[in-house]
Amino acid sequence: MNFSQQMVALRTIATKEYLRFVRIWIQTLLPPAITIGLYFIIFGEIIGSQIDDIDGYKYMDYIVPGLILMAVITNSYANVVSSFFSAKFHHSVEEMLVSPLPNSIILIGFVSGGVARGTIVGIIATLVSLFFSDVHIHNYMVTFSIFILTSILFALAGFINAAYARSFDDITIIPTFVLTPLIYLGGVFYSIKMLPEIWQDISLVNPILYMVNAFHYGLLGVSDIDITTAFIIIMGFIIVLYYFALRLLSKGIGLKP
Repeated sequence: MNFSQQMVALRTIATKEYLRFVRIWIQTLLPPAITIGLYFIIFGEIIGSQIDDIDGYKYMDYIVPGLILMAVITNSYANVVSSFFSAKFHHSVEEMLVSPLPNSIILIGFVSGGVARGTIVGIIATLVSLFFSDVHIHNYMVTFSIFILTSILFALAGFINAAYARSFDDITIIPTFVLTPLIYLGGVFYSIKMLPEIWQDISLVNPILYMVNAFHYGLLGVSDIDITTAFIIIMGFIIVLYYFALRLLSKGIGLKP
């Protein structure tokens, strides 16, 4: 299979993944918008009015980057984990695996669908935030880079979860018991400088903390961690998860009955 044929195959998979969530936008795009709005009303307006400024920003403004990135993370992950598991369940993955299509094209195709959904939902979350806060981008390059890299990372994580999943229940375990706690403890709603020193040290183990703080820097210009370190950690996770996902495909791990 030559390069042009591979690009046609990649475009086909990516288009299928895009249309998959766009067709059911009431289930995939509308709920995040409502959820983000509720977060702003409850945490920003009601609770935030009782909280002092953080790093010179009103609490409402401070939580905007975290809420946007939270939407990107959950939707990038959810799209790929559900899509790839459905492909496994209906045995359509086998048709792609027995074709001359490289495994990397299959992986990138599914991941691109997750990135597309994460990007669209992130834009929607940003538009919703404009009703509650004035969003000013401090550094466009950092903001855009973290936005896309985070989406890629969690799309890959969703792919790996789907590969190992044996039932529909299995694709909810990681989001419920791992992803959600890491997000809520990742500095979305607070600065780690507000925590006791021991909890600040423990928080540094959470990779989502680095993504949220780097995005904070991109939008607000403030961060609790070094931005270079954040980029290194995010890129490191992407590389590891990418090659691990490729290995799962090449070995058929989680795909064979």
